[in-house]
Amino acid sequence: MPDPLRKLLELTKQEKKERGLEHTPGEISQQPITWSKTYERCQQLQPDLNRILRKCGIGSGGTPSSTVYLVGAGTSDYIGRALAPLLRRRWKCDVYPLPSTTLLTDFDEFHHPSREYLWISFSRSGDSPEGVAVLERALERCDAIRHIVVTCNQNGKMAQLCARHSERALTVVLDDAVNDRGLAMTSSFTNMLLAGQCVAHADALDEFGNAVSQMVETGGQFLPAAAEVAAAITMLGCTRACFVGSSALHAVADESALKVVELSAGKVTTLAETPLGLRHGPMSSVDSNTLFVAFLSSDARRRGYELDLLREIDRKRLGRVRAAVTVQGIDDVSPLTDYCLSLDCPNTFPDDYRPVLDVMFGQLIGLFSSLRAGLKPDQPSPNGAITRVVQPIKLYS
Repeated sequence: MPDPLRKLLELTKQEKKERGLEHTPGEISQQPITWSKTYERCQQLQPDLNRILRKCGIGSGGTPSSTVYLVGAGTSDYIGRALAPLLRRRWKCDVYPLPSTTLLTDFDEFHHPSREYLWISFSRSGDSPEGVAVLERALERCDAIRHIVVTCNQNGKMAQLCARHSERALTVVLDDAVNDRGLAMTSSFTNMLLAGQCVAHADALDEFGNAVSQMVETGGQFLPAAAEVAAAITMLGCTRACFVGSSALHAVADESALKVVELSAGKVTTLAETPLGLRHGPMSSVDSNTLFVAFLSSDARRRGYELDLLREIDRKRLGRVRAAVTVQGIDDVSPLTDYCLSLDCPNTFPDDYRPVLDVMFGQLIGLFSSLRAGLKPDQPSPNGAITRVVQPIKLYS
């Protein structure tokens, strides 16, 4: 079968415009080649990153003095969830993904004046109303909070706020090419996540460059195969999708579920869980109209639980169609799945680095689900229920 993503990219400009495909397919397709530029941007900022991290006690060889919050809303929150395990491992400190939507309503519960904090905030537009509001409050009222803001828009309000407080705030502005024009965040998700991974390795960025090169190569090989499977799966017309993953790959499940429900305008209802968490009730929703997707860990202990779940799903004959994403050279799960996608990277490749790769499968399922539902992927919400940048909100003091 010809690469179905390539077929969309080769449509005429007029066809793309009429079908709402001017941006989203290209933004998904371009991801692997954009990761190198994001890495280079972080290399340029390495001295500034290390400077602010040292002020937080990170990378100094001692015990970090700061608690780290990873702040964002929606997809940007899932960046934090995907990044947290890596930061905990690298920095040996408390790291918590914390939605800006929660910080806005419960700020005082998460801020203790006697403690020091590092907030790493993620925002494609830099204009998210919750993100702007909590960042402004923290900068103006809380001197013990330092900030790194990762964004795709140098003109966003969050970047402007950081510029006015440069003594304790640093902005990492990514290339405008990854400031997705489509409604759904795709390039912006993987590139902001990769930037976060670079921050985690700010003291050893040259060494991390080898992993980035592996991601770029693997991602380019993975996209056509993932597109072919995603297109075939969505032709079945499943009305539900269930995604499971552990640790950093649980965030991939979260983001995949969001991409499918966003791009299908809710015509496909979704669920994301951990493999063990699914067994505590949510498995009841995996019916004969469900697509079941497992992002399988490279870690032997996690993988044991995941394989047990696949066996249980198979034994109970749950789901309409089952797919898995894994690495090569580990257990053969093809007898337990209808589709098995193998990432062409070593079986020792850490789960902490995989989200930028695995999530592309979820993005592609969302894209082809949108087309099957007769929607325009660039603007899949015909009634305006959601928009590219969340609308302004009333703030309460």
